[in-house]
Amino acid sequence: MPRRHLHMIGAAEDALRAPLRELRTKLGVREDFPPEALAEAEEAARSPRLPTADVTGLPLFTIDPPTSVDLDQAMHLARRPGGGYRVHYAIADVAAFVTPGGALDAEAHRRVTTLYFPDRRVPLYPALLSEGAASLLPDQTCPAVLWRIDLDAEGRAVATDVHRALVRSRAKLDYASVQQQIDDGTAEEPLALLREIGGLREALERERGGISLNVPEQEIVERDGAHFLAYRAPLPADGWNAQLSLLTGMAAADLMTASGTGILRTLPSAPDGAVGRLRRSAKALHIDWPHHVAYAELVRSLDPTRPGHAAFLQDCTTLLRGAGYTVFQDGQVPEPAVHAAVADEYTHCTAPLRRLVDRYAGELCLAAAAGEPPPEWVTAALPRIAQEMADGSRHANTVERECVDLIETVLLKDRVGEVFDAWVVDVREQEPAVGTVHLEDPAVVARIEGGSQRLPLGERLRVRLTQADPGRAKVLFAPAT
Repeated sequence: MPRRHLHMIGAAEDALRAPLRELRTKLGVREDFPPEALAEAEEAARSPRLPTADVTGLPLFTIDPPTSVDLDQAMHLARRPGGGYRVHYAIADVAAFVTPGGALDAEAHRRVTTLYFPDRRVPLYPALLSEGAASLLPDQTCPAVLWRIDLDAEGRAVATDVHRALVRSRAKLDYASVQQQIDDGTAEEPLALLREIGGLREALERERGGISLNVPEQEIVERDGAHFLAYRAPLPADGWNAQLSLLTGMAAADLMTASGTGILRTLPSAPDGAVGRLRRSAKALHIDWPHHVAYAELVRSLDPTRPGHAAFLQDCTTLLRGAGYTVFQDGQVPEPAVHAAVADEYTHCTAPLRRLVDRYAGELCLAAAAGEPPPEWVTAALPRIAQEMADGSRHANTVERECVDLIETVLLKDRVGEVFDAWVVDVREQEPAVGTVHLEDPAVVARIEGGSQRLPLGERLRVRLTQADPGRAKVLFAPAT
């Protein structure tokens, strides 16, 4: 789970383009692909390995942000005769374009994930694949890994199948338009069922003790010629869509564990003291959290459109730290093998254009569903995949943190000395004059130090910006009095 989502709108891109370019250089992020990898990608785009099954008659659709063109997933939702639902979930078949052991495969193992900067993304695969031939763009026939998951009337999975097929998406939808169509009753049934199935899956998530965080996206917005940080709350449609991805990831984990070979996404339970720290943060943000109310129940009661709740949801991502990948072979499934936030066994398999491990997970599931051993190139790579993903995830997290720090300093560099309203959300036990404050406007969470008195945990405080030096030092505040 990312620390924060970042998005730029308006003229902010012009003001931040140069600092972000310098940041990519500092972090050693290579944007271009080696010539031999590009040559392989061009050949693969012309001649991918195509499956024999053709389900292009299935009217799939995608749901993504409006500007997205690297489309990993497409879906079709329907009612089953006699009750329940049928979910078709198509995943871009990257293996149809990437030759194991080739230059493009080697570059993907070096990159591991797509890196997201506020002004652009640095893709895992060349754009002619990730935004072209391999993307599930509308009215384009593509090879896909096609899941069919049957659900009962309560939304529980009762049957799963996965195979390769040619697919053709009919429409590229975005969250806002999906939400509007569903709310005003104009959505056709395959889309209208998103709320029905998503709601049932959310209820099952609550039942098993899982947690989905509706973390707001941090936006850089322009007001009267100046740039500010603000939060954009996710829509319910974001959550319903995420439930279908989770459903597929859980079905994939079931196939892997049954076959005895796989790679799971795992997350340990929150460490001691982590929930206690969140209780202090809740108090600071004036969120009522009775002691008899469980953390998961509280999170579901929050409204991400309220600034205080948005800030708390950002803090909640700290409980998701420690996630990793667990490889198993020869039937030796590790214990425990669950993802604490999902509250079940789960794997990453729905974003192969953006995450290396998903290509391997897809191959493992296809083999398991067919009752065949997985390809040798998959099993040979499994022992190193977990470490590669761990290293890649750390790099992606570093990129994200550096982006947040840079943007906060760039947008606040001319406001050093100004006073803001803030809440003290954390205080160091050994240094009670040092802690963390949350500003509602702009949407900043930063360190505070320099006072002589103990910080008033959970209380409002006037703070002065003392430091904002782009590229050198993070944002820093001090008590204003």
